Amino acid sequence: MTDLYPAADDRETLRQAAAAHTAAARDVETFLRRLPEVPDPADVTEYANLLTREERARGDREAAADAAGLTIGSLESEHG
Repeated sequence: MTDLYPAADDRETLRQAAAAHTAAARDVETFLRRLPEVPDPADVTEYANLLTREERARGDREAAADAAGLTIGSLESEHG
């Protein structure tokens, strides 16, 4: 039986992961634009949830980049 929807290649998976990360980061920005001067506990909880989502999406993007052959070393200077 032939798959109706062939598996995405690594580059497409990476593009999708990058788009998801971009959307998550955009949601953080949108939240910060409407953040009141004095955040309440619900704001802190929402921010934590948004950051968790963004960090997870970033991790997925990095894993997809590795699978696509875009593995890079640390971007931080060792002479910091």
